[in-house]
Amino acid sequence: MNILLVEDDKEISEMVESFLVSENFKVSCAFDGESAIKLFNSNSYDIVLLDLMIPKVSGLDVLKEIRKQSHAPVIIMSAKDSDSDVVLGLGLGADDYVTKPFSISQVLARIKATLRRSNVYSGSLKEEVSSSSLLSHGDLVMNLEDYSVLKGNVTLDLTAKEFAILRLFMENPSRVYTKEQVYSSIWEDDYLDDENALNVHISRLRTKIEDNPRSPKHIVTVWGIGYKLGKGDE
Repeated sequence: MNILLVEDDKEISEMVESFLVSENFKVSCAFDGESAIKLFNSNSYDIVLLDLMIPKVSGLDVLKEIRKQSHAPVIIMSAKDSDSDVVLGLGLGADDYVTKPFSISQVLARIKATLRRSNVYSGSLKEEVSSSSLLSHGDLVMNLEDYSVLKGNVTLDLTAKEFAILRLFMENPSRVYTKEQVYSSIWEDDYLDDENALNVHISRLRTKIEDNPRSPKHIVTVWGIGYKLGKGDE
């Protein structure tokens, strides 16, 4: 597994790099945004660890550049821990957000969980799928073999988490999920009463799958409880 570590604090960078190398990861280090973009453009990485407050090009701009060309998982590591910073980072396409100071074991756990969700950890590029590889709902068709989603004849550009959320509902069409249940299923982590991450991903998913995101028909809100699969085109 190849990791791009973008961190301008060399002490933190050396600590994280040393630990990850001991866990058999290959690590490339960048100490500013400009170098990070050059490295990402010239190499293949399984995951990116990205600080926000870095020189030359900001972490958020680096994230934007990555998302223009790749769905590689990105975990933000930042001392900026306000709700607005977290929402902004996730909204731009980050897969997870770790606030400083952090324990290195926490970072490793987040890396492994994120890689599992992206189906690349432990050498596996795809999950085992059920006998039927297609799920449909209204004008949406999900292919579990190539991890694609069609809306009509248009292929949707979903992130790994957006795909996982949509799959959860399409595989369980009659079930109402609480926010805690969705979070635990997708993030594989304890729900800490922080709705920002889930809300951002649901909102972004709706902008891609709904004709009118303000009046969703695929993933609908069950007020006071959580979410459920809607009636599609009805």
